[in-house]
Amino acid sequence: MNRYKLLILGTLIAGLTACTPQQGPSELNYLQNVEQLATDAALRNAVTTIQKGDQLAIFITAKDMTVVAPFNQNYSSAEASQYSTPSTNAPMAQVLDKATAPIYLVNSQGQIDFPVIGKMNTTGKTLVEFQDELRDEVSRYVKNPSVSIKITNYKVTVLGEVNQPGQYTIPDGQATVLNALGLAGDLTMYGKRDNVLLVRTENGQITKERINLMDVDFIDSPYYQLKQNDVIYISANETKEKAARLNPNTGTYIAVAGTIIGLAGIFVTIFKN
Repeated sequence: MNRYKLLILGTLIAGLTACTPQQGPSELNYLQNVEQLATDAALRNAVTTIQKGDQLAIFITAKDMTVVAPFNQNYSSAEASQYSTPSTNAPMAQVLDKATAPIYLVNSQGQIDFPVIGKMNTTGKTLVEFQDELRDEVSRYVKNPSVSIKITNYKVTVLGEVNQPGQYTIPDGQATVLNALGLAGDLTMYGKRDNVLLVRTENGQITKERINLMDVDFIDSPYYQLKQNDVIYISANETKEKAARLNPNTGTYIAVAGTIIGLAGIFVTIFKN
């Protein structure tokens, strides 16, 4: 009878062990020490500089659109007439919706060849800095011009243990690690949250950085704000790795073995009595 009791006790212990969560809720939370976050930590790194290979959509506007036509090579005179009247107060975004901005490729020397002005260097400059510089140049020919610049090929890639892996285009040219993970549907329950790999190619140099999403300090790093063509890779945690190594029929084998052992224990008890 004692053997029978031990067998039942062993079965209960095994069942309780199997039901133990592999990963507690606290291990799935990001920014666990968020109370340490300084209010301006993210802002210090929210700067995107123009890189070689970037495609810049640049559009110049003025009160009289015909005057800036030479700076917008594929902007037709018919389109210009819509915005040449003094009554035009449309925001830049609305104007851009109705016109196709010329695209300029940043070459291997970090330059673009802009109409009338010629070659302009973008190396190490943010969009705002380059926009101000271009406005100053155009101001030599046009009174009070407005300049709009966007990076049209700003893309990041998210791979691994996320719900929707893939490559994502960021329209406004600004993205953070958390933004990108949000676009990818967040990590699955099997993704490592304390060891995220970020691969960055900047000015021909490849760098790799490991990020701990559970530690708020990563917001204050230069890798929190993403750059063009960054790749984020989420590795699988130990639970997923162990499951991958197991035979897919292992669960069935264990269940069958448990049943056989249970029946054997019952038979032993019956025959002893």
